[in-house]
Amino acid sequence: MKILITRIVLALRHFQQWLVAQIAFGFLNFLKLFPADGAMNFADRFVRLIGPKTRRHKLMLVNLRNAFPEKSDAEIEEIALASWGNMGRLAAEYVFLDRLFDFDPERQGEGRIEVSGIPLFIDLKDNPRPFIVFTGHTGNFELLPVAGAAFGLHVTVLFRPPNNPYVAEKVFEFRSARMGHLVPSHAGSSFALARQLESGGGVGVLVDQKFTKGLTTTFFGRDVKTNPLLAKLARQFNCEVYPARCIRLPGNRYRLEIEPRMELPRDERGNLDVRATAQMLNDKVESWVRENPEQWLWYHDRWNIKHTLPR
Repeated sequence: MKILITRIVLALRHFQQWLVAQIAFGFLNFLKLFPADGAMNFADRFVRLIGPKTRRHKLMLVNLRNAFPEKSDAEIEEIALASWGNMGRLAAEYVFLDRLFDFDPERQGEGRIEVSGIPLFIDLKDNPRPFIVFTGHTGNFELLPVAGAAFGLHVTVLFRPPNNPYVAEKVFEFRSARMGHLVPSHAGSSFALARQLESGGGVGVLVDQKFTKGLTTTFFGRDVKTNPLLAKLARQFNCEVYPARCIRLPGNRYRLEIEPRMELPRDERGNLDVRATAQMLNDKVESWVRENPEQWLWYHDRWNIKHTLPR
């Protein structure tokens, strides 16, 4: 009897995941019927409408109040709504990602994309060596590996698949066709990244995700767990580390930035300080988020507080 009940529960769970995936795919297919600008603007307004009606909105507001205690309730609500709009745009931009990246170095300023740090892209491409580029969930972070590929700079990207297996499969297919070699985040992913660095290649990592077994650091003045993987890889291979980000601009435009190499902290013996490096990454992402708070995904449970919220 227990086996039968277990099978029924699993079947219902799989059906729920399948249904959610079909709704998501249906929404994206609907957006394909419209021009890119119209679809992105519609997705922004639509998700602003439904986002505040979800349970995640409560988490978003708590996160924002904790991060910006100096802001009024009206300011917090405004940022939260804009953050929902940012997520709507992210969904629509998946549909049109191939068309969005129109950067032409001979016609800078004329398309949707502008790029800052072009000499760094070119240097990394023309002078191959192991390096790590890191970013956070700001703007449309998916455009960064697309930009790298456009410059002939192919990196191995570490990503965390969505929890829904049906969505995860589609997202992997979509990303791998446009972003080069992808490494899903799991127990063996560090070995794949290490092999890439050992062969003199580049690695791309998102560093602002919750990691329950990570190092204790701070983000917006509150304790968080941070994945030490980037710091450990940098220590092992003594490779260069570069910050990069995407900033949304008015008119459905984007600025992609790669910043100069970071000088990573060392301990008294001259070895790379893993904890201090993890904190430095948090501080960099925090500085980006403070500049454009509406362009970060505040619905993430970065501070692991969702379980403390009233239902």
